[in-house]
Amino acid sequence: MNLPMWVFWVALIAMVFGLFGILLPIFPDIVFIWFVILVYAVAEGFKAIDPLTFLFLTALSALGFSAEFWMSQAGAKAGGASNWSLLAGIVLGCLGAAVGFLFLGVGAVPGAFLGALTGLILAEWYQRRDWNKTLKAVGGWLIGYLLSVGVQLSIGVTMILIFVWRVLIG
Repeated sequence: MNLPMWVFWVALIAMVFGLFGILLPIFPDIVFIWFVILVYAVAEGFKAIDPLTFLFLTALSALGFSAEFWMSQAGAKAGGASNWSLLAGIVLGCLGAAVGFLFLGVGAVPGAFLGALTGLILAEWYQRRDWNKTLKAVGGWLIGYLLSVGVQLSIGVTMILIFVWRVLIG
């Protein structure tokens, strides 16, 4: 089924909105871009966005979605964070995501960010009782997080460009 051109433009605008979510965590992000592509592909019967292309875009989305987690953890580890501190960051990050989503209305992503940061700071300080080492570990985590934003942005732009290429040039 050929969709009207305005559907393409609405999908493209929605995906650009998703890019802003990578930079400002109160908006949808790379998963939203993937979801828009899914809806478009289903609506047009997987013609322009064929199953193989969609599978590739799904893999890119999974990589982008997970980048924030593994890159921030790698950064913290490089900064000297202990495994217990990383675990505390993960646990409080999950708790922060739930609280942010369910109660405060600020969203899961900002809640996860603040929870992970708080967990890492508390656990590092409790173990080391040394602000210099604590801040070094937290700085490594933050650098990893910021690098993950760049990776996610690159993947999001790549996904959008593939979408445009497949729909317009096919």
